Amino acid sequence: MMTTPSWFFWAALSACFAALTAIFAKIGLQDVDSDFATLIRTVIIVFVLAAFVWYADKWRDPRALSLGTLFFLSLSALATGASWVCYFRALQVGEASKVAPVDKFSLVLVAVFAFIFLGERPSMREWLGIGLVASGVLILAFKR
Repeated sequence: MMTTPSWFFWAALSACFAALTAIFAKIGLQDVDSDFATLIRTVIIVFVLAAFVWYADKWRDPRALSLGTLFFLSLSALATGASWVCYFRALQVGEASKVAPVDKFSLVLVAVFAFIFLGERPSMREWLGIGLVASGVLILAFKR
């Protein structure tokens, strides 16, 4: 019997939570501005993650991190924040079943950026899958 690699388990779980994010956010955005909702969501995430890191005894002195690590984590945080603001705005005005797949076009962009910046080389089979995802996004995004 084959065991599922750890990365796949966590990635699949992430996909499930991301799907729930879209559904819960769409319902929760009915009576609130999307930017304010993003702030509320972010504050809750900070408290939950802080409790998790403390409970799991994973807290370390952030001053011990290299400047490069802090720089790229800061860029990642800014990109995440921008993504959340855009995502919540899209959910507020669009259908979750259309917004979420377009948001997942990030999969295609990650593959392209990883090729350019990280030197990753997906196989032809993997590029085919990435191309199919891109095609699916385009089909969902544009009306007849």
